[in-house]
Amino acid sequence: MQKITILIHCKDQKNIIASVTTFIAQVGGNITYIDQHVDVEQNVFFMRLECEFANSEITIESFKADFDKTLASKFDMSWDLYSQEQKPKMALFVSKYDHCLFDILGRYSAGELNIEIPVIISNHNDLRWIAERFDIPFHLVPFTKDNKDEGEAKQIELLKEYEIDFIVLARYMQIITPKLISLYENRIINIHHSFLPAFPGAKPYHSAFKRGVKIIGATSHYVTEELDEGPIIEQDIARVSHIHSVEDFIMKGRDLERIVLARAIKLHAERKTMVYSNKTVVFS
Repeated sequence: MQKITILIHCKDQKNIIASVTTFIAQVGGNITYIDQHVDVEQNVFFMRLECEFANSEITIESFKADFDKTLASKFDMSWDLYSQEQKPKMALFVSKYDHCLFDILGRYSAGELNIEIPVIISNHNDLRWIAERFDIPFHLVPFTKDNKDEGEAKQIELLKEYEIDFIVLARYMQIITPKLISLYENRIINIHHSFLPAFPGAKPYHSAFKRGVKIIGATSHYVTEELDEGPIIEQDIARVSHIHSVEDFIMKGRDLERIVLARAIKLHAERKTMVYSNKTVVFS
């Protein structure tokens, strides 16, 4: 049984859904999930569809060719097709904070994330022992203002070596280079320690504490060249009050970072996000 996921977006027009579902039925497919959204302001249609084929003669390659010829050209679609059997390979970038790394690897070991993690890359050696505990290759790639080109080249070399599909910055405290962003467009996920944009800088929880805020949040987004301005995937909040200390803010914030980043990874790995015009459509 072959299982595939199809993501489609194109100009909104009549008969898209009927044409797609009819095509799948005609080639012997069974649709197990379908959802769609129309951005009325921009007149753009989005659809996510899961289907399965019992006929072993239907291959991914033949399906792609027929779909492109029969439907994609007709509706001028931008589309992607993924095999559900193939787990995407995710690289983790880390620095010295360990809370997100531990959470991701714990969920990964428990089978909660449908991914492979072939490599962890860091600009410090502090978290090597965690990678060793989970038996994942760890590579130290120094990255400073004086060796950015060398660091970038090594990062790209490792990502190619391990055939990485997407990258997660698990509190990686360096700015990703434009070249790496272009190679992994909408495939680098970051976690930010607040709602964006809000309380920037090195001590966001201290700033929030001084302002007497009543909620704190975390935001996971795709990385773009404009720092912290990429398409948002997931957000969440925790309520706070005057009885909470800065330490309480930090603890609650780290809990949010773990949860929000894990949700974003799961959504991306399950092909439930579509990026358009610096925003995301996130399917359930």
